[in-house]
Amino acid sequence: MASSTFTKMPLALFIALSLLLQASLGEIICENLPQDLCAFSISSSGKRCLLEKSAQKDGATEYQCRTSEVVVERMAEWMETDECVRACGVDRNSVGISSDSLMEPQFTTKLCSTDCYQNCPNIIDLYFNLAAGEGVFLPDLCEVQRSNPHRVMAELLSSGAASGPVAGGELSALASAPSQFASAPVSI
Repeated sequence: MASSTFTKMPLALFIALSLLLQASLGEIICENLPQDLCAFSISSSGKRCLLEKSAQKDGATEYQCRTSEVVVERMAEWMETDECVRACGVDRNSVGISSDSLMEPQFTTKLCSTDCYQNCPNIIDLYFNLAAGEGVFLPDLCEVQRSNPHRVMAELLSSGAASGPVAGGELSALASAPSQFASAPVSI
């Protein structure tokens, strides 16, 4: 029985060292991330990770982390911090993304807060591109939100923003355009 334990130890040691080596190299592979770290992460290849759900034969719902085709310029190997998730008012269990959240005053307030806007470039880049796809310039939206929160709703409605969820192809098209956020100065 003791020899059985000793023959399994090298295998366990190999697995542990492999995981340690992968972690020390900083390689992020979306498919290897747990559900609670998937959303708002960026793989080593610079592609956004996304949480997908699927129905199982028994009726249960299964969540899996996948690599999207959305490439984030100048940001790779990024896992959003819990502080940014809280500060920006986003949910790690989000499946897909929609501009609808930009219509919610409480969300816009958090997204435009100094804690989020100045410290969470990954989330800001994501929503900057989402807003741009709806014809809204996020820095202007945040400025209006700070000065007159009720006017934000009217401006979003008049721009056509928040008309529904972004499909994968639309989000891919947003990602293929150069990120204006990366080169635009951020001031609050």
